[in-house]
Amino acid sequence: MGKLDQRYTLVSGAEAIDAAAAHAFLTASYWSAGIPLTTVKRAISNSVCVAIRDGPKQVAMARVVTDCATFAYLADVYVLENHRGKGLSAAMLSHLHDHPDLQGLRRWMLMTRDAHGLYERFNWKPLADPSLAMELFEPAVYQ
Repeated sequence: MGKLDQRYTLVSGAEAIDAAAAHAFLTASYWSAGIPLTTVKRAISNSVCVAIRDGPKQVAMARVVTDCATFAYLADVYVLENHRGKGLSAAMLSHLHDHPDLQGLRRWMLMTRDAHGLYERFNWKPLADPSLAMELFEPAVYQ
């Protein structure tokens, strides 16, 4: 799982991420609608990041918010529509799961509306006890 077609290049590290390309996708997504570019840049600079390029163009990205010791939150996973179905998400997840800074963590979490099947292939499961989870949600923060 996680092999890339030769036309694609996987890059990692915040410095390798095209924040403007990420912003273009995220600002129109259901989970980050209206997010400012400055916020995207700050999020990327404070995360473990991976992206996939088709030539010079960034066509996919994922990032992990973590303390690199006990916890990781997988966020902002996307693949541009005309590049979906080519294993790009799987390649990014494989890279992140194998990343040296993300080993030995007690818990990983994520939120998704529609990609459960993808994550289940990587042994992700629904919360064992949803009653433990809480959130402070500010849906209008980007408006």
